[in-house]
Amino acid sequence: MKRRIIKEVKGITLVALVVTIIVLLILSGVAISLSLGDDGIFKRAKEGAKTYQNASLNEKI
Repeated sequence: MKRRIIKEVKGITLVALVVTIIVLLILSGVAISLSLGDDGIFKRAKEGAKTYQNASLNEKI
């Protein structure tokens, strides 16, 4: 009886581990696409820096 309970617990733990890994992979894929995509965070930051530089140059003139 004890052996059967231990096997069930190991199976649930393994399933939980696989589900956790899958969720982490999905989240990392979303994070990478948000930061490196066509309208990603890095591209928007570079565009913002250019806009700021242009505005500061126009202000000095």
